[in-house]
Amino acid sequence: MKSIEELNKIREESLAKMNLRTDKERIRIVVGMATCGISAGARPVLTALLEEVSKRKLENVVVSQTGCIGLCRLEPIVEVYEPGKEKVTYIEMTPEKARRVVAQHIVNGNVVNEYTIGSYKSE
Repeated sequence: MKSIEELNKIREESLAKMNLRTDKERIRIVVGMATCGISAGARPVLTALLEEVSKRKLENVVVSQTGCIGLCRLEPIVEVYEPGKEKVTYIEMTPEKARRVVAQHIVNGNVVNEYTIGSYKSE
């Protein structure tokens, strides 16, 4: 049995994690990490995003993961949520593309249009 103090600490840690998911003041970068995303290479994409955000000391950016986004054939998928703006969905991501998204979109405010779902052309 855990003590009340231990349970309160666990509760506070859980609430802090939940606040990261719903923080409306920060930029959120979400990587699809379901089986389809992982098999398509989402783990190195997630790692590249985390490293780039850390390297640039971007304290207003949260990188997280989610399950299936629903577009398996376009994985790895990265979604960027900025306060007051429309969500941007990047598809068929690689670590190199992820680093470019951080540099151009997150740091400089310029969406990398050629990586977005809007640029996808079905064959």
